[in-house]
Amino acid sequence: MGEFDVIARYFTRPTRRAVLGVGDDCALLQPSAGMQLAISSDMLVEGRHFFAGTDPTRLGHKALAVNLSDLAACGAKPLAFTLALALPAVDAAWLQGFSGGLLALADAHGCELIGGDTTQGPLTICITVLGEVPAGQALLRRGAGVGDDIYVSGQVGDARLALEHLWGHIALPAALLAPAQQRLEAPTPRVALGQALRGIATAALDISDGLLGDLGHLLRASGVGACMDSARTSALLAAQASANASGQPLAEELVRQCTLAGGDDYELLFTAAPTQRQAVQAAAQASATPVTRIGTIEVEPGVRLLDAQGQPLSCAHYASFDHFAPA
Repeated sequence: MGEFDVIARYFTRPTRRAVLGVGDDCALLQPSAGMQLAISSDMLVEGRHFFAGTDPTRLGHKALAVNLSDLAACGAKPLAFTLALALPAVDAAWLQGFSGGLLALADAHGCELIGGDTTQGPLTICITVLGEVPAGQALLRRGAGVGDDIYVSGQVGDARLALEHLWGHIALPAALLAPAQQRLEAPTPRVALGQALRGIATAALDISDGLLGDLGHLLRASGVGACMDSARTSALLAAQASANASGQPLAEELVRQCTLAGGDDYELLFTAAPTQRQAVQAAAQASATPVTRIGTIEVEPGVRLLDAQGQPLSCAHYASFDHFAPA
């Protein structure tokens, strides 16, 4: 198959919301009245962002999920996306799985594929996603105020736990590895929660490179600092309960490394005033997404990390993912 055969067979679909979809030099998209467009791009490169041989269905899911997570962090509703795909060779079975995972998630969020490009080269996936949000209501990284609560959605650290196993640093039993690897390869974008938090959250972003590092981005944008409870963040690792039940608890430092510096979680990290605690819980319930309060915004810049006894812990060795560090 050539380039246009691949596009026609695996990625061409009837237009729904778009004025004009795949097939012309440009797609045409008309946002709703009173809405602003929210746009984000993410690139996934084999060997850098995913392992060679990753299940193509999960890879298709994740490629779009990481972009939808950016829309969620902005409080935006997904509209459409483009796909730029470099392939070493045309592999029909791989393409069937990849497009299936990609388009199933797209359908679940009403987000249509409207264009892109394909070429031969090292396996690389680049998606640009477009959403809409009412003018003036987008969630931003800046806006956190002193005294605000800090929240995290869902669970954090399991993707990093799977990576520790896949890198050969630890050996996980199958019962722990399977759900952790599911979190790594098929994350859940918190789109409904992001929209429910409009008018409630003061600042937000998604956790892609690590909780502490991404919190740092929010703090710098807002010109504030934070105090965080490491016991609450450690409890966010889903695998910990299963490990404790099996009588093989995970090492405390491993849990901290996974939850504080893990990345690949694609959960929402957000702040809200203490007076909004009931509203936050209502948003969590409405979106069927649990949220956990893990700290407080402070005046002094930086992050103060406390252990279960209230004693300070060093943040220095919980480094987030660096896209330009040695692989």
